[in-house]
Amino acid sequence: MNLVLEIALTHVRFRLRQTVVGVLGVATGVGFSVMMASLMEGSQRDFIRQLVDALPHVSVTDERREPPPQPAAAVYQAVAVLGLSTDEKRKGISNPYATIAGLEGWVPGAVAPSVQTKAVARFGGRDTTATVIGIDPRREVKVSQLVTQMRDGTLDGLHKASNAVILGDGLARRIGIRVGNTVTLATADGRAFYAQVTGLFHSGVRQIDENQIYTLLRTAQVLAGRTALINEIRVRVDDAMQAREVAGRIEKLTGYKSVSWQEAHEDLLSAFQIRNAIMIMVVGAILLVASFGTYNIVSTITHEKARDIAIMKSLGFRESVVRRIFVLEAAVIGLGGCLAGFVLGYLLCRGLGLIEFRTGFSDRTGLPLIYEPAHYLLAGGVALASSVIAGYFPARKAARVHPVEIIRGAS
Repeated sequence: MNLVLEIALTHVRFRLRQTVVGVLGVATGVGFSVMMASLMEGSQRDFIRQLVDALPHVSVTDERREPPPQPAAAVYQAVAVLGLSTDEKRKGISNPYATIAGLEGWVPGAVAPSVQTKAVARFGGRDTTATVIGIDPRREVKVSQLVTQMRDGTLDGLHKASNAVILGDGLARRIGIRVGNTVTLATADGRAFYAQVTGLFHSGVRQIDENQIYTLLRTAQVLAGRTALINEIRVRVDDAMQAREVAGRIEKLTGYKSVSWQEAHEDLLSAFQIRNAIMIMVVGAILLVASFGTYNIVSTITHEKARDIAIMKSLGFRESVVRRIFVLEAAVIGLGGCLAGFVLGYLLCRGLGLIEFRTGFSDRTGLPLIYEPAHYLLAGGVALASSVIAGYFPARKAARVHPVEIIRGAS
């Protein structure tokens, strides 16, 4: 084995120019593969983190996915009774605080009540529709990132003024309002409700920042025209990836519609799967192109070393040994390319990390990159395997040639 390795290294060393070209080809493929994986996975994780932090992991509303069965249908099976209901449907979750207490007994996380209603925010002659969310600040800090999203004022400011509200900074810009001003909230039945702005928040999601207003539970209940109304329960679980399972269990126990953040953004998560598939195909294409360079180099070496092959086979070298020599040469080129590619990929990631820009979705000023050893191992493993496979075929062809034909000059 030492002799086989020595011969392979000798071939590689004395064909230095071709070896360097092959190593650079593999290194380029590995480096750009690492960079793309780091950028795409980093941007995906950052996007999901923004979505997860912007909303509770699970939202339990007073809706139901399917209408409840009519009582008469259980007695009179031959008659279909449809649309039977009271004159006025009572809004809100039934016995909300008992439901919350029951959820707190098993949910791995925190639970908080809230009230959601619609209103028209009016200031300085500018009107815009907004979603008003009533919260309990002491519980809200456990189920959302609102306290860290405050840009002006604090969450406790809701207790320091009469009918205090916290606006999204995008909504504040749309109507031209500042902290300390009084905004008019008009309800659907035409009532006007005056509230003082005590803070501004920024979640990073434009739809939320331009359309949401936070206030105390009792203030939202007065605005909705119903005291003791709770029409949403907000849940934050310790492991965000378990939100779908927790939502399913809550819905099964309570009967109310429970939406996890995965379900709320299912279209985006499906797009990420397609995006990942495209990334894998692009990275595979880059590494495949790099393996063609290794194939050409090993093919050239086997052609130029034809007489050496004849001499080795005449001396008793078996075909498997000759084949192993050239496969080792391809492996050496691939290994050198992998190591150089690791350095190149890291430098490319560091360079991209220095680029500064801003987006409307996130507060970060640079590209969201992630440094994972798995990216290097995967790119290096695929590149090394591609190099070995690319070197195997010309090596097999060269090992099968009869030494007499080579010595006579036959092709």
